[in-house]
Amino acid sequence: MEKLIFTTEENEEVEFFIVADTRIGGVNYLLVTDSEEDEAEAYILKDIADEGDTESNYVFVEDDDEFEAVAKMFEDDLEEVEFKE
Repeated sequence: MEKLIFTTEENEEVEFFIVADTRIGGVNYLLVTDSEEDEAEAYILKDIADEGDTESNYVFVEDDDEFEAVAKMFEDDLEEVEFKE
């Protein structure tokens, strides 16, 4: 898996592994995990960068409806992915 290092607003570095990506309604989303192990925590990130920006700006998807819709897309695309609450 491709590994990305994100820098938080507090200037801390956090590693995530990209499982998949998708684009819905002109918005880019990433499905990432905090580990390459089988029981890793998974997160959905949304790119909120402006169209002309040279770098992505990802945030955690917190809206329940948006999360469920994007999670469904990832579940349909990836048979081994199952989201749990």
